[in-house]
Amino acid sequence: MDKSDITRRELGLAALAGAASLQAGTALAQGTSPKDGGVKHAVARWTFGDTALPDLCDLANDIGLQAIDLVGPDDWPTLKAAGLDSSMCNGAEPNLTDGFADPQFHDALVASYERHIDLVAEAGYRNLILFSGNARGMDPGTGLANAETGIKRILGRAEERGVVLHMELLNSKVDHPDYMADTSPWGVELCNRLGSDSFRLLYDIYHMQIMEGDVIRTIRDHGDCFGHYHTAGVPGRHEIGEGQELRYPAVVRAIEETGFTGYLAQEFIPTADPASAALRDAVEICTV
Repeated sequence: MDKSDITRRELGLAALAGAASLQAGTALAQGTSPKDGGVKHAVARWTFGDTALPDLCDLANDIGLQAIDLVGPDDWPTLKAAGLDSSMCNGAEPNLTDGFADPQFHDALVASYERHIDLVAEAGYRNLILFSGNARGMDPGTGLANAETGIKRILGRAEERGVVLHMELLNSKVDHPDYMADTSPWGVELCNRLGSDSFRLLYDIYHMQIMEGDVIRTIRDHGDCFGHYHTAGVPGRHEIGEGQELRYPAVVRAIEETGFTGYLAQEFIPTADPASAALRDAVEICTV
């Protein structure tokens, strides 16, 4: 199965910029919370890496976020002390390139993920990230079959412990050359093959806009496979305001129209000074 064939068959290359004309979200005054219902709001830890985690927790609470995204076991006590959720746990993966699409890594990945599934469950969390890794010359069909085989080895454990495994879709055009899971049809097919409530896709809006566009249609058509969302501006992976091509209020409205009530995590790299203002603005934009 050729990757270009998958893309042509299931997804168009239309730009999202004119996909809909929907109004922006309700403004958030400082110290107020996003609205009840709809998506829950989080921020990715690594994008605010210059901010000490306790300070980021304080900022999250001030804005009204419910969680910090991409935090591993060592930092969970800090989140718990701040009353915040770990919306997407990490730490089981060795890196982003050695993943489930390549069977040479399966044994090590299975051992690591079995341990982390237990840690996530025991901490009272739910979501754990995983990656396809790089293709290394493999065709998409072979990588898909390999990923299915490898993930099935840990899926029963996740089901028993109430943990949901999320494979992130990343772009291979700009940020992650050779990454296997670089289109939503590839990920959706994997989700369908596994057929478990304990496996979903992390739909990164930034990455998929770069690879295929047509974001709103994809969310509407395949939202049942998407268990978590990430944001960032395109191009550049910076703020999600007017200086980039995505209309995030329309995208978030489409997400909520699918009935999704999970987490939308801001994963942009801030350029504003102070960075806290950029995060506050992003949450305002995504509160629709």
